[in-house]
Amino acid sequence: MQYDVVIVGAGIAGLYTALNIPKSKKVLIINKAEPWECNTYYAQGGVSTAYDESDIASHVEDTMDAGAGLCKEDAVQVLSDNSIAVIEDLIARGFEFDKDEDGKLLYTKEAAHSTNRILHAGGDATGRYLHYFLLSQNPHPLMSNATMVDLLMEDNIACGVVVEYRGERREILAKNVVIASGGVGSLFEYHTNAYSISGDIHGICIEKDIEMENMEMLQFHPTVFVENNAVQKQLLTEALRGEGAKVVDENGYSFLKEYDQRAELAPRDIVSRAIFDYAQKKGKKVYLSFETFSEKYFEKRFPNITKNLRLLGYDVPTKKVPISPAFHYSIGGIKTDIDARISGVDSLYAVGEVASTGVHGANRLASNSLLEGLVFAIRAAKSISYNSVICEKTKFRYNTDVLEKDSDKAKKDILRRIMWDNVSISRTFKGLQSALESINELISPDNGRLLSLRLLTAKSIVKAALKRKTSLGVHFINEDEK
Repeated sequence: MQYDVVIVGAGIAGLYTALNIPKSKKVLIINKAEPWECNTYYAQGGVSTAYDESDIASHVEDTMDAGAGLCKEDAVQVLSDNSIAVIEDLIARGFEFDKDEDGKLLYTKEAAHSTNRILHAGGDATGRYLHYFLLSQNPHPLMSNATMVDLLMEDNIACGVVVEYRGERREILAKNVVIASGGVGSLFEYHTNAYSISGDIHGICIEKDIEMENMEMLQFHPTVFVENNAVQKQLLTEALRGEGAKVVDENGYSFLKEYDQRAELAPRDIVSRAIFDYAQKKGKKVYLSFETFSEKYFEKRFPNITKNLRLLGYDVPTKKVPISPAFHYSIGGIKTDIDARISGVDSLYAVGEVASTGVHGANRLASNSLLEGLVFAIRAAKSISYNSVICEKTKFRYNTDVLEKDSDKAKKDILRRIMWDNVSISRTFKGLQSALESINELISPDNGRLLSLRLLTAKSIVKAALKRKTSLGVHFINEDEK
């Protein structure tokens, strides 16, 4: 099986890359589960964009400020400079963002944005609408339920991938490989990610000595309903707080102002830590209150959240809902340049959450993730060379370990607890060192392939966190417990 381009991942980054590759090229999209099992599908809030040309400088400034000094300014400039064009392209292709009664685009505001510049679709179902649209527009074949287990390489050239598909290993050769596989959600006990998102391909890249960047920068969403038995928890979009929802304790006290004057509109890391700290110190439950919304507006603006919470027994917007922070987004990842190329390996690209472009720095600005997937997908598609160096090998050595073993599940559960307890919202060096030791104890030649890759990724995150000695953005070291 020989292709011009193989794309691993069928979220917004993978699909928009595919959409911008000529139909004449032989392209294959590989997806680990069903196409809709990706983080794009579950994205609620929207897509940020510079409102107009005059707003670009402000969007750049807001992104840089949220990133706490770790953003790469050239990447942020690329993001904002191209934001209007990608939105116009989607609309020209037929995608419909929500509009007002006069047919004008509706923009909303989320935390740390200085103005209304976030577009949404289906009220609170932007990701789902975008994902369905891009799937319907995609001109290339998609192989679902295919798990990538290795990367084929020759002399620092990407030559293709190995997947497990229908019970057997298959080599898929390609002139170019694009990794768009998402983040690391399943490493944590509480997360908002699709169940298939578990950092496997980060682990493969670590095996190949491909450079990772800012792996310690993990974003926790402050408002998540976690009181259910599912591994994936119910996200309560930032747009709720952007439009007036309040974080309160069980007595209705709005305490965020004690931590930051911006209260609900402070950056995510600040709000997450405030909720975590307040609940620990006061011993009180924390809630999200929607009392500022009328029932009619709430149902129209947030239809899916309304339906889901009412099914769980919460009569919103009348009743407040218990919340907790949960893992949400992997800021760091596979290091790329601003054209999505992976340093040191020819014909290999990374786009979306799996990549570290430098756009998000130490704390992602709300709703910049879908925008990043769109902007850098186009840049990947344009930077792909169809005259790439052809790998000369006819036979490759690749991993043949069993995908999963009976003992893996228990170890995965242990890993999720280790990461949640020691590598989450508030960290200590003692806790991080304990996590590293525990992960090392879990590493074994008797593990299944997927567990082995998760452990490599988790270990990379912990080691990166231990290297960064001071707090920065989402990487918060509790000085009282060093």
